Order: sequence, then structure tokens, then C-alpha cells
Amino acid sequence: MQRLFSMLALVSLLAPTLFATGCAAQSNHELQLAPVSMLMPEMQQAPQTVREAYQFAVANPEPLKNVPCFCGCGAMGHTSNYDCYIKDAPTNGKIVFDDHALGCSICVDITQDVMRMTRDGRAPPQIRQTLLNTYSQFGPSNQP
Repeated sequence: MQRLFSMLALVSLLAPTLFATGCAAQSNHELQLAPVSMLMPEMQQAPQTVREAYQFAVANPEPLKNVPCFCGCGAMGHTSNYDCYIKDAPTNGKIVFDDHALGCSICVDITQDVMRMTRDGRAPPQIRQTLLNTYSQFGPSNQP
């Protein structure tokens, strides 16, 4: 029940921002997304925001490794938002996915915010600080 209230609070905080950015001018920074075909079938069939978050994680590990997650996944050994999507990315290209973000809207919301701020040309330290300010009220960070 507390998680439901947290999610409702998050939506009420982010909704004005999402509506405001929808009216803003298009930015000049394009995002690189991995092809959908690289994802596992359950990720390919996920809602668009979830699928895009996985695609972004595959193609852009560093921005997500730079930011924490606040859903409590630190107890699972996750050390960044990236870990919510990828368990292992060996050099042979055979990515081992983590399905945690398939069922966690906080993880996906954080990634979608990283994507939006990256599109807007925000620097990694600004993105990190914005996320700390926005999400720290929802749970502990999985980064120091």
C-alpha cells in the first residue's frame, strides 16, 4: 500500500514536468537506442517506455551507471540504474539482461528522465543531481 502511495506521489510530481516538456522546442541531441531485436522477447513486447529504457541501457551504459536507483534494488546487489537492465555485458556482445525493470516503474522513470535530460543536452553531473533531488524521497539510493 505504501508503494502505491509512493508511486502516486511520483506521478503527481512528474506530471507537470512531462506536460511542460511536451510543449518545449525539440532539442538537437538525438539518443542512440539499441535495435529492438537485441532484446529478449518479453522486453520486446513490453510497453514502449520500458522497451525504450532497455534499448537505451544497451546502447548507453555510462549515463545509467552514473545514476543511482531508488526502488530498493540495492538489496539485490544493484549498484546503479544500469544494473536494473543489464546483469552482464561481456566483450563478446552476448548481453545478459536483468528483468527487474520489467516490473519496476521507478527504474523506468529514472531512465526515462535520464533520456529526456540527455536529449535536452544536460551534463551528467546535472542529471545525477536532478535525480537525487527528485527520487531520494522514494527510497534509499543504491550508490554512496
